[in-house]
Amino acid sequence: MKFDDTLDAVGLLCPLPVLKARKRLMALQSGQVLRVQADDPAAVIDFPHFCHEQGHSLIEMVHENGIHVYYLQKH
Repeated sequence: MKFDDTLDAVGLLCPLPVLKARKRLMALQSGQVLRVQADDPAAVIDFPHFCHEQGHSLIEMVHENGIHVYYLQKH
């Protein structure tokens, strides 16, 4: 999948992956995609909730080698 920026949040625990993603999304333009890698078990719940609350789109969630990868599109 094509993305415009990436965030490595592996090793960070809730709420840091979402907080860092929020900050990174602020620097992107509307329609751009942020790829986030995270291994925090709570991120599976946190990222969909964050996108719903902030109006961003969670385009895809995939599991790669023990890491969850989230593709967030800025609104």
